[in-house]
Amino acid sequence: MKKVNWGIIGCGDVTELKSGPAFNKVPNSSLVAVMRRDAARARDYAIRHQVPRWYSDANQLINDPEINAIYIATPPSSHEAYALAAIRAGKSVYVEKPMALNFEAAQQMRHAAESAVVKLTVAHYRREWPLFKKVKQLLQEKAIGEVRLARLEFYKMPILPEELLIEKNAWRVDPAIAGGGLFHDLAPHQLDLMFHFFGAARKINGIAANQSSQYAADDLVAGSILFESGVAFSGAWCFTAAANSDICEIIGSEGKISFGFFSGHTVSLTNGDHTTHFDFAPLQHVQEPMIGQVVKYFLDETPNPCTGAEGAEIMRWIEAFTAK
Repeated sequence: MKKVNWGIIGCGDVTELKSGPAFNKVPNSSLVAVMRRDAARARDYAIRHQVPRWYSDANQLINDPEINAIYIATPPSSHEAYALAAIRAGKSVYVEKPMALNFEAAQQMRHAAESAVVKLTVAHYRREWPLFKKVKQLLQEKAIGEVRLARLEFYKMPILPEELLIEKNAWRVDPAIAGGGLFHDLAPHQLDLMFHFFGAARKINGIAANQSSQYAADDLVAGSILFESGVAFSGAWCFTAAANSDICEIIGSEGKISFGFFSGHTVSLTNGDHTTHFDFAPLQHVQEPMIGQVVKYFLDETPNPCTGAEGAEIMRWIEAFTAK
C-alpha cells in the first residue's frame, strides 16, 4: 500500500467537519467513496465534499477495489458487523468510538483483525491533540512529582424532551443503539486518556442510575479506578445537573495539572503558589491529527495509535462502571 484510499460507512454529522474533510488533507490519503443507507443523503454528501463515488449499500463500498481502508462512522450497534465485513475483505479499519455496542463485540472485532492480520484502529482521537500530548509530556517529565490521583467531574444541563425527538440526537440515549446513554457516548474519550496516561487498571468500581427517567439509559454514572501504577482515579458524570462542569485534575506529590476534556483549550500546571497556563488553538477538524497517524500506521510507517485491544479494554471499563 502506497496510499490510503478511504471509504466512509455512515457519512452523518460526525463526518461533516470533525473527520471527513481531514481524509483529503493528510499526506498519502484520499477519500474516494462514502456510504449512507439514504441514497439521496449519500449523494448529497458526495457532491458537497467532492467525493468521487457514493453508495447506499455498505457491501458495495467495502468491495470497491479502489478502496483499501474503511472508516466506520455509524452508531455503535452496527460497528461490529461492518468491521467484520471489512476485515473479511482485507481492508484496514478505522472505527469510531465507542468501539462497539459492548465489550464482547469489541473483542470479536479485535480478534478477527488479529487472526486475519488486518489493521484495526479505534478513533480515540484526543490522544493526538496537542493539548493532551502536553498533559502526557508534563506527566512524563514529573512536573507534578509522583502522580497520586486524578479527579474528574463532568456535569451537563438536561437534554430537553424535544431534543430527544430529533433522530440525530435520540440514538445517543437509546441503549439498543448506543450501548447506554450519554456516558457511553462521551466517557470513552475521557477514560481512554486515563488509560493513555496511567496504563492498565487493577480494580474498577462503579454505580449507574436513571434519575430523571427522561429516556431509557442511565443519566448518572460514578466510579473509581485503581491503576496498576498505584494512581487512583475517581469520576462522576451527571447529565441532568443544574449547571455544566468539565474539569479534570491530576494531583501529584508536588503539584497538579488541570484541564477540560470538551471545553476550553488550556492546560494549567500548578506548583505551590505558581500556576502556568499552556494555551492551544482549537482544531478545525478534530480528528485530523489522529487520521494523520492512522494513515502512517496503515502505510507501515508508525505503530498503531490506538489498538483494537486498547479500544476493547475501554469498553470493559465502561461496563464495569455501569454494571447493575
